[in-house]
Amino acid sequence: MALPTMTPEQRSAALAKAAAVRKARSELLEQVRKGRMSMAEVLKRADKEDLVKKTKIAAVIKVLPGIGPVKAAKLMDEAEIPADRRIGGLNSRQRAALLEALKH
Repeated sequence: MALPTMTPEQRSAALAKAAAVRKARSELLEQVRKGRMSMAEVLKRADKEDLVKKTKIAAVIKVLPGIGPVKAAKLMDEAEIPADRRIGGLNSRQRAALLEALKH
């Protein structure tokens, strides 16, 4: 499927919007990295905010203090969460399993 042709103004607006979303997502991950926001808070925000809902769960888990890529993969495996899942795609059982796994 071919991409629609855009006017220079539309392209500029789309690029600006994408940059704003990347910046906001980066700020969200930074808050998690610094411990200002817990996973439970991130999951609550996902119910209200599209930006959080569309963020990959692996990206959030990896920035949690004390958790790296290997431990993040293990936690996601234990909670039966696919590697490419976004926060908005988690069901209640996966959310509960993730929060329980993070307590240990």
